Amino acid sequence: MTVKDPICGMEIDPKTAFATREHMGKTFYFCSKNCAEQFDAAPHSYMTGSATTGFNPDRPFSSIELPISDLPMVQSATSLEFALQALDGVHQVTINAGAGLLRVEYDPEKATVPQMAQAIKSAGFTLDTIQTRIGVENLRCASCVQFIETELKATPGVLNALVNVATQEATVDYLPEKTTLANLNTAIENWGYKPRTAASDEPVDKQEEAHAREYRKLMNKFWFAAAVSILVMITAYYQVVPILRDLSMDSLRLLWGLTGLLTLPVMFWSGIDFFTGAWAAFKHRSANMNTLIALGTGAAWLYSTFAILFPSVFPEGTSEPFYDVVAVVIALVVLGQALELRAKGQSSAAIKKLLGLQAKTARVIRDGQEMDLPVEEVLVGDVIQVRPGEKVPVDGVIVDGSSAVDESMLTGESLPVSKKQGDEVIGATLNKTGAFKFRATKVGKDTALAQIVKMVQDAQNSKAPIARLVDVISGYFVPVVMILAVWTFVIWFTVGPQPQLVYALVTSVTVLIIACPCALGLATPMSLMVGIGKGAENGILIRSGEALQTARAIQTVVLDKTGTITKGKPELTDIVMSDPSPVSSDELVRLAASVEKVSEHPLAQAIVEGAQARKLELEEVADFEAIPGYGVSAKVGSRFLLIGNLKLMNRENIALGTLEEQSKSLADDGKTPMYIAIDNKAAGIVAVADTIKEDSAEAIAALQKMGIEVVMITGDNRRTAEAIARKVGVKRVLAEVLPEDKAKNVQLLQAEGKKVAMVGDGINDAPALAQADVGLAIGTGTDVAIEASDITLIKGSLKGVVTAIEVSRATMTNIYQNLVGAFFYNVLGVPVAMGILFPFFGLLLSPMIAGAAMAFSSVTVVGNANRLRGFKPKFSAK
Repeated sequence: MTVKDPICGMEIDPKTAFATREHMGKTFYFCSKNCAEQFDAAPHSYMTGSATTGFNPDRPFSSIELPISDLPMVQSATSLEFALQALDGVHQVTINAGAGLLRVEYDPEKATVPQMAQAIKSAGFTLDTIQTRIGVENLRCASCVQFIETELKATPGVLNALVNVATQEATVDYLPEKTTLANLNTAIENWGYKPRTAASDEPVDKQEEAHAREYRKLMNKFWFAAAVSILVMITAYYQVVPILRDLSMDSLRLLWGLTGLLTLPVMFWSGIDFFTGAWAAFKHRSANMNTLIALGTGAAWLYSTFAILFPSVFPEGTSEPFYDVVAVVIALVVLGQALELRAKGQSSAAIKKLLGLQAKTARVIRDGQEMDLPVEEVLVGDVIQVRPGEKVPVDGVIVDGSSAVDESMLTGESLPVSKKQGDEVIGATLNKTGAFKFRATKVGKDTALAQIVKMVQDAQNSKAPIARLVDVISGYFVPVVMILAVWTFVIWFTVGPQPQLVYALVTSVTVLIIACPCALGLATPMSLMVGIGKGAENGILIRSGEALQTARAIQTVVLDKTGTITKGKPELTDIVMSDPSPVSSDELVRLAASVEKVSEHPLAQAIVEGAQARKLELEEVADFEAIPGYGVSAKVGSRFLLIGNLKLMNRENIALGTLEEQSKSLADDGKTPMYIAIDNKAAGIVAVADTIKEDSAEAIAALQKMGIEVVMITGDNRRTAEAIARKVGVKRVLAEVLPEDKAKNVQLLQAEGKKVAMVGDGINDAPALAQADVGLAIGTGTDVAIEASDITLIKGSLKGVVTAIEVSRATMTNIYQNLVGAFFYNVLGVPVAMGILFPFFGLLLSPMIAGAAMAFSSVTVVGNANRLRGFKPKFSAK
């Protein structure tokens, strides 16, 4: 029996086959290594078609192995399998839980790896990827952003790529098994840009040094181009220069030839980036801002040179050069870039301010010796000495001593916080009074400050939805302008006045030079960078541009009660004495706290802490008994105490008098009253409640003044919930909501057609935070809630919600101002450059004025974005 090699068709004996392969339940035999390798490269293309599977042999499948960090070893991952198989183009999904791998066979023309990553995320699993930031040197062209992003996304193994023209950085999520950093760098180099270490990963001093170096380089290029421009302008307007106007035409041509040579270093040193960028785009059959400048100045230089060398070819009066256009336009555009770079440096002031907070050195105790080390050399587990007035260098836990620490850099709270042994201290906070030693628990990039900086940088590198639209427009913008420039040339050359060639050239060059996609491209990222930085300065950490844009449109804010409106911790609020009472109020609290210190009830601790706050001395108790559903009983000295609810008092036949009515009044206020009887006689009531934060009512009133509906959501009974709501001014209450139903209630509010923000702090708030259009987590809450949120309020104050929405509204207003300005600049500028005013007023725009307008349009956008630095919130989150 023989079988056929699927590659070459040779009949071979299975026993003597060079190699075999198993594929889709079928065995294949090969006569040689070459045939086996061809099969391995595309096995599906050698399968026969099947009507039942619907497989198309002309379209080979690709396969990829995706690492999943949380594949269950015991439970099945059917939800993951279904999510992937629901994608159009996915053929087969194989899960290897032991190896933590997912193998997917798919049609690359229908399904993409980023789509799979999204499906994996929606199924509740996490794809093991690496995120890196790469600096893109001299990235100033807005239309190049989309080209570089597309090139990066096309690199095998890349799941997502975002390029930000404001920060000049690319943020890339990729699978390290499928691609390398070198491949990502190559994708950037393909577009004529040089990759470098991301500035955000450098220390502040190195960032500033690199920034100053780039600014000096641009200014040197400008001064050189400006000096040449002056010489060229003198020869261009020879009619008004006494000596030159008397020269013969041959002498003038020789002089013009020399100025033509002088403009070459302007083009190929001062303006080299325009020509290299244009060439890189040309190789990809596309065009960008560099193309417009290179074409405009290049066309002017070629025309001028040709006119000098062959004047007889041109009609009379049209053979004078335009070298002044070349030099002046490049000088002005480079000056614009330098001023733009300087303004960008001011825009990133918030990050520099945060990075500047870190201590430079730490006094570390090793082997009993104190030594001053750079903060970068501190290790986890090191014991560090901090003296009064010094900064805490890294995060840790106090092992000896106590002090008051100013944590305003983290929480915005101006009052120092008392710290004692066992308390946590945060790096970059300021030690005020005492001295202490602490053990380092987090160093380097793991510290709270480093994480805050990273979150802000990630947000600044992200894109708002409106920015994606602008990127698409910028991608079409340059080709449209080039078409308009061609039309302009043809129209002027065909129906324009004499000399037609000169008019046609000047107007088409002016169109190429005045059009500026940069102003459009910078409009959004510059404002985002400043706005997110201002948020960080006010204790608001915004995770993405999308969250910032969505927060502006919020119509309803849902507030979790416990830990958000309230402090999340019960406190002793009221002491009500019976009439007459056998003891004083302090004695009543002291006796009650003595009993409750033995109890495990969560409200008992509030009574104990209330007694300690009054500096009352507690006694030992005897015969303690917890009575489920009723309360507790115990002996304190010679006295017998009962502490509990109305049922306990009724069971023991204790007359309450007016205490019962007072108890109802306390309950109506959202408090939990507890009766106290001493020696079987009513002595009074102590009431405990989760008290409202001092500024909750003020923050809620501010939200309502902004036209936002405030809703409170809680698992408490309606009576307690409405009592709290009345105190803080909330009109709509969702009470008795189970933790698992919070997300469903948010969904119901969204179904009313509202943009909903959810504010919470607990693990049970995480699903609702994720469901909401914008999730805001209280920074004093759990890590799970913070991870699920879009915005983190570092301090536990609701004023942060008001500030977050104010920052969002101010930033988006600034973005719209920039976009409208950039849009109208181009809509008005391009027709004027085409000569629309000439038939009516005889006016034509000079290419040099067009170059100045183009250069300063970007500077104007950056300057307007920097106005946000003066933003002041209604009341500071601090």
